[in-house]
This record gives sequence, structure tokens and C-alpha cells, in this order.
Amino acid sequence: MGEEVGCCKRTGTGYGAPLEAMSGPKEALIYVPCVYNGTGREKPDFLATVDVNPNSPTYSKVIHRLSFPYIGDELHHTGWNACSSCHGNPSSDRRFLILPSLLSGRIYVIDTQKNPKAPSLHKVVEPEHIIEKTGLAYPHTSHCLANGDIIISFLGDKDGNAQGNGFLLLDSQFNIKGRWEKPGRKAEFSYDFWYQPRHKTMICSSFGAPLAFTQGFNLKHVEDGFYGRQLFVYDWPDGRLKQTLDLGDNGLISGEIRFLHDPTKDTGYVECVLSSNVVRFFKTQDGSSWSHEVAISVKPLKVQNWILPEMPGLIVGLLISLDDRFLYFVNWFHGDVRQYNIEDPKNPILVGQVYVGGLLQKGGPITAVTEDGKTWQADVPKIQGHCLRGGPCMTQLSLDGKRLYVTNSLFSTWDRQFYPDVIEKGSHMIQIDVDIESGGLKINPDFFVDFGAEPDGPCLAHEMRYPGGDCTSDIWI
Repeated sequence: MGEEVGCCKRTGTGYGAPLEAMSGPKEALIYVPCVYNGTGREKPDFLATVDVNPNSPTYSKVIHRLSFPYIGDELHHTGWNACSSCHGNPSSDRRFLILPSLLSGRIYVIDTQKNPKAPSLHKVVEPEHIIEKTGLAYPHTSHCLANGDIIISFLGDKDGNAQGNGFLLLDSQFNIKGRWEKPGRKAEFSYDFWYQPRHKTMICSSFGAPLAFTQGFNLKHVEDGFYGRQLFVYDWPDGRLKQTLDLGDNGLISGEIRFLHDPTKDTGYVECVLSSNVVRFFKTQDGSSWSHEVAISVKPLKVQNWILPEMPGLIVGLLISLDDRFLYFVNWFHGDVRQYNIEDPKNPILVGQVYVGGLLQKGGPITAVTEDGKTWQADVPKIQGHCLRGGPCMTQLSLDGKRLYVTNSLFSTWDRQFYPDVIEKGSHMIQIDVDIESGGLKINPDFFVDFGAEPDGPCLAHEMRYPGGDCTSDIWI
């Protein structure tokens, strides 16, 4: 399926079904946005191409760097101009990577087809044009639509007010069409989103106001309502807000959101960062509305020598395998990566766990305290002689579900606040082998990408994308 271009098989319009995608080609490259903003190094952010082919002489190395024209962008999440939602459309092609810049508001369009190993800058959508036509700022998540358009969530207005949030619509040539959502009832926040066309629904999470989170994390901002705890349910594709789910204290700072990949299913999950819960959302029995319940809860740990007496897990990086059997997330504070069996969506079962960083590493100042008063710290292994810095954050799973890639930068301001060593020494990327039969996680000792050794100095690595598509971008209709 698709044409051969360079070292990678191009999937073009994607796959007909999630299980078909699992049989797609093994990943050979990964694109990683790398950030200098907030590190004190006056360099532009760049897109790294990492070789992940174990038979290659440059395996686990950065083989290309595409630097961008401006300083201060803060690259964050990425998406594609076309994915499996475009399957069957002969005019579509998964060619362009979409890179919204969280702080500057620029949207970079990257051509990955001319030379997959060395992608090139195709177009820049400038923030002043976006603000002039829509009033939107602080872009986050992008998804492609079946007709070739692209929808991007924006977290606020140019002043960082969450009330200015919304969705930008670009056409297939990356021209601004306007806002996607319809006038009328307004959501208080916007963050990550996922749509399920067969249920005529798009659901968006809430995270927080840019004017708050860009300053660093402050509990007072939670109390003052600058962070969200809602899910916003929109009619799809009409763009009208039809329901707001208030998750309460169980859902503080709702973040990454995923429907099950099976397009017939009416259930999904959202990470609730501060509450450290994973909430399941689902259609009610009569199909007239949506409801929610806590599916997974990570208990806060009693700790010594930290800023608070208890430490939440701080869940991020949620994703679901393409066969809808396993759910993954990481605890950015606690430092562990988790795998849950979700074959019974109401009752996830923990089947894999491995510590790859965090605030509780052995030898560090912070210790956890058990109920009987004993103290403990996490045993975090070295990889190729490298200590694992910071906490695990972004995740990406191979199409076949057997390899989980993990980076360790959340957002430069928060990195500096909680993991200053990552600012000083840079990020890294690791790979975890996954048991897809009975569950289980194991660090691959042969894979380590050290972004602390970059020619322009240590940088921060964030979300990852494969040229052939992945389980965090493809949606089926």
C-alpha cells in the first residue's frame, strides 16, 4: 500500500482499519521536535530525524536537524496533513508534518516526502495572520479531516486568556479558512481533542489558561480557576458545543484524550494530570448524551524533602494501542511508565510498569514514605552509562505495538521548575520493549538518544511522529 520513497514506505492515505495498520511497515525514522526556548540558549527550535532502524549504522542517532527561522517558538505537538481518515481519497497523501508552535503561535508545514531523512520547510502560517482572521493564539493539537482540511486547537487569545480558545481550520494548501466551531455556546477551555465520526462527536479536554501555565505551575492558579476539569462535547462535523462534562476534583487539568481506535466504539479515555486519574468517557445507554467515570487512579505518595507532603503522579503521555487492548501513560513526577490491559474498558488491569526517571530516583534528595513509615526510592537503571534525567513525558507506540518510545520534556517552564537538570543537560529518548501477549515492559539497553549532546547545546525533546503514521494521529471514519 502506498509508494516507496527513500528509506520508508509511504502509506499515502493511510489504512482501511486499525488492525490493518498494525501490519504496516516497521518504523525506520522518527521525527522529534526539539526545543531551545526556555533553556537560556538563544537558538531556534529544530526538528530532529532519528534513525530507529536497528540494522542501520546510525541506529539511535540524530541524522538530520531542520532548524526553524525564528527564536522562541516552543515546538510542542505535531500532526499530519493526511491520515487514515483520508483513506480511499486518491488525492490525499501523508506528506506534510504540521508543527504548531505553542508560544509564538506559528504553524510550520514540513515536507517529509522529498527526502524523509532530511525533511524541509514547506510553509509557515504566521501568527499575526491567524490572530487577525480568528483571534486565536497558543496552538496545540492538529488533526487532518477526510476532505483534506486540517483542524488545530488553540488554547486562548493573544493575551493568554482561555476564554479566547477555539479551533483553526486550514485548507489542504494550508491557507486559513477561519474557525471550525460555530458561534453560540462557548467552551471555557480548549486543549487536546479526538473525533469519532460514526458517533458524530468530537470531545476536547481543557488543561488550562496560557497566562497561567506559561508562568510555571502554581496551585493557586488551580484554586482560581485557571485550569480546567471539563470535557467539551461537540457535534461532528457541525462544530456546535452540545454538552460539557464536569469531571470535578477527579478530573483536574484534563490533558491528552483518546477514543478507542475502533470507529464503531463510543468510549475513550482522558488523562487528568493533577488528579492523576484516567477517566473513561462513554455514551449513555439511550445514546442521547455522554457520561464519565474514573477508570484508573494513581495514588499520591507521601514524601519527604519536597515542596508538598504528598506527590501526585502527574499523568501525561496517554495513548492506546491500535488493537484497543492496551493503554499506556507515564507519571512525570513518580517516574514510571505504565501499561494497562483495557480489553474490559471499564476495568483496566495494570500489566506492565517500569521506572525510567522521576523525582524519586535512588541517590536523590526526595524519598517516598510507606504506610508503615518506611522510606523508599525508585531504582532507575542507566542506559549505555547514561543516567536517566527528569521524568518520562511524551510517548509514541510502534504500529505493531511492540516498541514504546519515550522522551522527557513536558514544557520548558515546567521542566525548569521541576527538573532543572533537564534544562542544563538536555533531554533524551529511550525505547521500551512491549510484551503484547500478556503485558510487560522492558527497557531496550541498545537504544538511547542523548539530546544533551547536540552541536548547539542541550535541548528539550518532545512529541514523536513516524513517517508512516502512528496510533496518536490516525483516526478512522
